[in-house]
Amino acid sequence: MRIVDVKVRVFRHTTRRHQDSAGHGHPGEPHKVKQGMLSIVCDDGSEGHCFGAPETIRPHLIETFVKKVLIGQDPFDRELLWQELAHWQRGSAGQLTDRTLAVVDTALWDLAGRALGLPVHKLIGAYRDKVPAYGSTMCGDELEGGLATPEDYGRFAEKLVARGYKGIKLHTWMPPVSWSPNVKMDLKACAAVREAVGPDVALMIDAYHWYSRTDALELGRGLEKLDFAWIEEPLDEQSTSSYAWLAANLDIPVLGPESAAGKHYARAEWIKAGACDILRTGVHDVGGITPSLKSIHLADAYGMNCEIHGNGAPNLVLAASAKNIRWYERGLLHPFLEYDDGFEYLNSLADPMDADGFVHLSDKPGMGEDINFDFINDNLVA
Repeated sequence: MRIVDVKVRVFRHTTRRHQDSAGHGHPGEPHKVKQGMLSIVCDDGSEGHCFGAPETIRPHLIETFVKKVLIGQDPFDRELLWQELAHWQRGSAGQLTDRTLAVVDTALWDLAGRALGLPVHKLIGAYRDKVPAYGSTMCGDELEGGLATPEDYGRFAEKLVARGYKGIKLHTWMPPVSWSPNVKMDLKACAAVREAVGPDVALMIDAYHWYSRTDALELGRGLEKLDFAWIEEPLDEQSTSSYAWLAANLDIPVLGPESAAGKHYARAEWIKAGACDILRTGVHDVGGITPSLKSIHLADAYGMNCEIHGNGAPNLVLAASAKNIRWYERGLLHPFLEYDDGFEYLNSLADPMDADGFVHLSDKPGMGEDINFDFINDNLVA
């Protein structure tokens, strides 16, 4: 079996998710957005697919780098192909990003699963077939009845618990919200949620990512009193030393890194520096499933948990793959959106959750996504 083509389809679909000027998601009126899907094709007709932002799989990247590495190669040589693409990054003038590597690597895993008739989590070697989910909220906003006040967060948390979630993560207020960031308001929202859900629901926070050390320390100590399970990215992750300082001064577990560059290599440095108590990885953060698994096993070797950043089928596969992963991040959630409505380009949700808060893995070959190819082909961007 050999790879003969790499194709990209860009299409439009309808969503009610809008981005503010800082890139945070918020609810709004339905509108059309672009989505991309990369497909790797083999000479026996086997294909693997992965969705990604059109900019990360644009023609220049596919023709200049991806095809040169993949065409003619055995699709099962994922480690070799990932290493070859990673090697190209240095000479690509920063164009070939980890996001592109992630889409290609995930499509290769999907292809392998489809070709062998196996779900990818079974191909990896699954630890479980269902994963407890925490409800991950959208960032705070200034929408009446949305997530504008601590009381809004409390009311929404009650609905999430009633839906089945056993854990909730707050994304609090960030610019361009007019009065943010604000540690004291973050703590008020956290206190409102703890009061609303009681002591038995796990709570986490992903706050403003550029607090000073003293502000992050104030936030962390306030969260300790509220029995939060972790604090995530309150500081700029480019400063490993700041996280080592924060972890040394707090009892609450510090989770990271998420947005820091450097794949699994950077995560090794964070462990060595004592900059986190729980490691963080995700398919699109580190360049694919292949390096994510390295991060997970690295954490396991140090007796650490490793939590997965983000939703979607590839990250769900990771969450099912190892004992030292506790949660699947389901979201982003908001009072004005219904997450279970899904996407037009999928025939069914990639991460259906039962009434007890567990997301069940698909037994479909590959990544488990039920892709609506007809919809995609009917809505292609010229």
